[in-house]
Amino acid sequence: MLTLDKTALVVIDVQGRLAQVMSQKEMLFENLKKLIKGVQVLDLPILWNEQLPEKLGPTSPEIAELLSRSTQPIAKASFSCCGNPPFMDALKSTGRKQVLLAGIESHVCVYQTCLDLLNLGYEVQVVSDAVSSRAPENRQLGLTRMQQAGATLTSVEMALFELLRVAEGPQFKEITRIVK
Repeated sequence: MLTLDKTALVVIDVQGRLAQVMSQKEMLFENLKKLIKGVQVLDLPILWNEQLPEKLGPTSPEIAELLSRSTQPIAKASFSCCGNPPFMDALKSTGRKQVLLAGIESHVCVYQTCLDLLNLGYEVQVVSDAVSSRAPENRQLGLTRMQQAGATLTSVEMALFELLRVAEGPQFKEITRIVK
């Protein structure tokens, strides 16, 4: 199970025109916002990645606005975030070994990051309602392959309440407000 002292969120490549053509884009963006807000309430580290931002553009404004409160994007050229030394340095500096993955595309950058993290000994939970691809079939294929490789699938609500553990206190009240 996820724990507050071991978990970090990795948000992958929610950028430019590509983000606008994702399958079920509205649901993706709504769930990403809930996840980010919830993780911020829980004060977990967030690593925010952008694939070739000079070509693909910046992170979508509604997502960037939330993320910029606590972190700055890490630019990358490799599909896997793990192929980028600044990302790996940032992840190692958190001291966290449990990683929540969210972003796009499920079958490319999220998938390759997931497999690399698993191979490096991280426990990976893919937030299935906060990842997407242009084609629904590719989203599903990415989720299936990540699960077959050893990742656990979760949802925004499942992950946040798993991290909370109890239905009391100010964090519980705030998370409940966010997910409703």
